[in-house]
Formats: sequence, C-alpha cells, structure tokens
Amino acid sequence: MTGGYDRDFLRARLELPSPPAATVLLDYIHFSVRLRPSRKLAAVVGVNIHGRELVPLAREGTWHFDPRVPKEQQAGPDVYKNNAFDRGHLVRRLDPVWGDPATAKAANQDTFAFTNAAPQVDDFNQGKELWVGLENHVLNHADLNDAKLSVFTGPVLADDDLPYRGVQIPRKFWKVAAWTTDGKLAAAGFVLDQSPLLGKVDLKKAIRERLLADEPPPLGPFRTFQVPIAQIAELTGLSLSRLENADRLVKSQRSLGKEPLAVRLESLEQIRL
Repeated sequence: MTGGYDRDFLRARLELPSPPAATVLLDYIHFSVRLRPSRKLAAVVGVNIHGRELVPLAREGTWHFDPRVPKEQQAGPDVYKNNAFDRGHLVRRLDPVWGDPATAKAANQDTFAFTNAAPQVDDFNQGKELWVGLENHVLNHADLNDAKLSVFTGPVLADDDLPYRGVQIPRKFWKVAAWTTDGKLAAAGFVLDQSPLLGKVDLKKAIRERLLADEPPPLGPFRTFQVPIAQIAELTGLSLSRLENADRLVKSQRSLGKEPLAVRLESLEQIRL
C-alpha cells in the first residue's frame, strides 16, 4: 500500500485534486484515494498508468476493507448483497498493474479495496463499455515516447443522492485523463450518467416501492459523455484549472467557432483528443 499517485509521473506536474469536503488520503501502489468518510465512498481517485509496462494479469482479487479506516466508514459487502449492484472499480483494475511481477500483482490486489469501489448498475450496456474502454483509447494518443497517462475518477457526490443500506447511491461518475504531447499537458473529461430515465411522478413511485422492498433506488442505463472539464469542476467542487486549460474537447470546439458543450458518446471514435 505504498507509493501512491505520483504528481511528477508525467512531464508536467499534476497534483491529485482535493475536494472541498473533508477526506482521508490513502496511498496504494501506483494510485491514491481521497475517501470521504461521511459518504463511505471515495471523492476522487488518481492513478498513474505506464502503458509500456502494463502486466495483463487475470481478473483475480479479493474484495477487502482497508484496515487504515474504520469499517463503518467504508461501503462494504452489505451494500452489494443480493441486489443488482456491481462493485464498480473507480481505479480500473488493470491501470496500476505495471512494473515488476511482484509489484503488478500487489497493485492488482490493492484495487479490490472497498475504498476503491462504488455501487453501479451491473447491466453492461454500450455506455458502460465505452466508459471502461476510455483509458485504452486515450493511451493510444499519449506521447509515444513514454505512453504514460494520469487518470482521476470519482462519483458525483450529490446531496440528494438516495440512501440505500446506509450509503447514498451516486447517479453520476466522472473521469479526467491527462497526458503529455511534445511535453505539453493535454486532458479530456468524461461523465457516466446512470440517472433514471423516468418522469417525476413515476420516479417518486419507483423510489417508494423499491426502498420499501429493500431494493436499490431506481437507476437508468449508462450514458457516457465527453464533457468540458469545467463542467466536472462545477459538479464536484474540485479545483481543476490546470486540466481545464489543457482540455482538448474545448480546444476542438472553439477552433470550430463553437461554445464548449458535452457530447454523448456512441463510439470511441467520437472522442476529441
């Protein structure tokens, strides 16, 4: 559990964002988590990915509590028991799995800490598939000299997220990928939305029925968007000014004389890098 996110991993220094609410910093191998104990979930995670040294380990690992944090401050197995929730890795399992074999194996197991998980619908649709493939796609565009990427991810912890088994369930997740091109910082921001696609009346009815039955609150199919990083800063309260200035979507849209707008992704080829 040593090392953690390295702010000097890229050829441009990049700090791990810090949310306005109180968090606990937890370092793991090649990544770090800022856990928000009051929500039992991470507010932000940051990982360094070395594309040339990735080790393709099989999906093996044991979900576990982090002993450095009281169990009651972590969303543990009870949240995911007998329902349609998946333990969604915030730091993608393979992202920190690089280096020598022993380090890669330990990093793989580190990603199975409950501090690195958040409840997500287990329906693997097109939107979720795009979300999972973002890092690989961006890596292909990173500096060919080092193939390095730093990625920040987290749930949007809204005050009105609905409670379930002692945890408020996020409806949206965000991700910012950063890399260097010719020594200059570049970045792209994304949002995964699993908000329910229901009208207000139907939504209230569904919420009431599900909570009475001890079922998760209603959620919708995953929709993945590339968004201006400034929108992520607004959603989360994070200070992301350095990343906003390097936003490739905004640069692309403004070069066409357009105002920066979110784009719903139907394929990876739509991403502006």
